[in-house]
Amino acid sequence: MNRSRLAAAAFAALAVLAVGGCGDPGGLRGAGATPTAQGPTHLWPDLPSPSVPAEDYGAIESVKVEGVEVPKGDLRKVDPVDVVRADFAENPGTYERSDSAYQETVERLEDCAEDGSGEKGRCPVLKAYYRDLTGDGKEDLIVGVSTPEANLDIRVYAEKERQLTQIMEMSDAVLGVELAGRDLIIRAVSSLAGYEYHTVWSWDSHQKAMLPTSDEIVRASNAPRPKSPRPSPVRPSASGTPSGGATPSDGASSSAGGGR
Repeated sequence: MNRSRLAAAAFAALAVLAVGGCGDPGGLRGAGATPTAQGPTHLWPDLPSPSVPAEDYGAIESVKVEGVEVPKGDLRKVDPVDVVRADFAENPGTYERSDSAYQETVERLEDCAEDGSGEKGRCPVLKAYYRDLTGDGKEDLIVGVSTPEANLDIRVYAEKERQLTQIMEMSDAVLGVELAGRDLIIRAVSSLAGYEYHTVWSWDSHQKAMLPTSDEIVRASNAPRPKSPRPSPVRPSASGTPSGGATPSDGASSSAGGGR
């Protein structure tokens, strides 16, 4: 077969494939125009370096807790109430010692029974949880302490060479706390109605402490929906009449309309 006849045969085969593949859902289709990639734009590149760091959110360094021994390095053998008592006595954390909330919390800690149940529910120490957050193969101690202003003080402790060490401390109007792998996720109240803060605390091997590695404000899952939702867009049919059974005389708009 010469080249001209070979070309004609190939063209005929392509035509058959094109006709036979018409309407085939498995065929390749164009995705349309690809948007042009845009790199980051640096604003105010000549800004001077700040002289004072921003206010820190919670503790960003480890703190030794004196007066509490960790038998065989096992934090499950330590009473969480004893840990909180010793820590609050030496480390007020986000409080000032002169704050009435701090003083009342310390007084309530004295009402905790040996089993941590307290008297008449005054003991502020919540149920303790254990999870390896530092990645050293040993469980760390996670403690929550309710405060008089209805906030929650959260502290995490690790054992390092038989020494009890606080590796995280924060206090906020907490809505919920979750453990995800080695991260501690805290949901807190936002001053913006219908929204809440989500802060992820993660172990930092350089700082030797838990740091707030991610902090965002998101729409609350239980936030009320808008009273007037956006109307569905009306798509014109092939005849030019809006689909969905609506016509201009029915009062339907030809566009989505509305806004956030």
